[in-house]
Amino acid sequence: MIGVQAAFAASYARARVQFLEGAAIAGMAISSHNHPLTGRDGEVLAMDVALDGSPDAERLLVISSACHGAEGYCGSGVQVFATHDAEWRAKARQAGVAVLYIHALNPHGFSWVRRVTHENVDLNRNFQDFAHPLPVNAAYAELHALLLPETWPPSPDNEAAIARFIAERGIDQYQAAVSQGQYAYADGLFYGGTEPTWSNQTLRQVLRTHGARARHIAWIDLHTGLGQSGLGERIFAGDDNAEAVARARRWWGGGGQTPVTSIYDGSSTSARLTGLMWSAMPQECPQATYTGIALEYGTVPITDVVNALRADHWLHLHRETPEALTLAIKQQMLATFYVDTDEWRAQVVTQARQALFQAVEGLASS
Repeated sequence: MIGVQAAFAASYARARVQFLEGAAIAGMAISSHNHPLTGRDGEVLAMDVALDGSPDAERLLVISSACHGAEGYCGSGVQVFATHDAEWRAKARQAGVAVLYIHALNPHGFSWVRRVTHENVDLNRNFQDFAHPLPVNAAYAELHALLLPETWPPSPDNEAAIARFIAERGIDQYQAAVSQGQYAYADGLFYGGTEPTWSNQTLRQVLRTHGARARHIAWIDLHTGLGQSGLGERIFAGDDNAEAVARARRWWGGGGQTPVTSIYDGSSTSARLTGLMWSAMPQECPQATYTGIALEYGTVPITDVVNALRADHWLHLHRETPEALTLAIKQQMLATFYVDTDEWRAQVVTQARQALFQAVEGLASS
């Protein structure tokens, strides 16, 4: 088995090599979907897919990383560790569960240390029916100009205005306004787009290819940036359906030891969001009973997360920025979504491994 620290990489390019090597050593069936652009260091970008198990399995577990690119530094490490974990792989095989690893849903953001896609779209707000009117986020409209000021760092007046918004509305309303998704400001934060992104379309193709024969599908999508540092919150990822929520809590709840939260009942650290990626699963694999969670690892306080994203978006709009400030913003982004300590990485792997075993047991009981 590979060591925990060795499973994590310092760049997208290295993470991709480690994932493909782990999948190949394990004898998995590998396919790659190349992105139209190249990465930060000129490397090929791809959504890589590895199947461990029978393509005809009735029970399928999907494990995905880097929906929000920079969060892939964590998610890829979990996937690499799992490809080398003989006990875990044997458990899945014995239960008749095939495991589909989707590495780097958003490889461009992973490589460039951005949360968004090359279209400046938050992939987890992009799964809308674009033939119909899109949601309106009036609270974000109030904040947009403040979130992306003319200069960076922000002026004292700018910081005071945002502080007033938080004081008057509360930190939860600030988080919701910024993060729930918006479709009016293409240069803004948490922009959902006006059409399906490359990652959206490619993911749907992967789900159709590998999920068409499954009768029961579980999905663990790996994220970072919300909650207490090192804590992996299991956030229900599905429709607001009592039966599906109950099933997810039965599978992943650990008898109350590892509770499954929900954006629908207010128990999650996440605000209620729009255009979520999980909706692709029932659309592309309607024959299967679907049960999913986002495994969300905490890093830094929410105000620090928003400020890192503000800085990154500002930098994207100001390409003439001096090198020293550019480097500082990129370092801040990485530190916001990946805590570079042995303790944090160990917490990540331990909790992910527990969730993987729980998923297999849940699928086996279905």
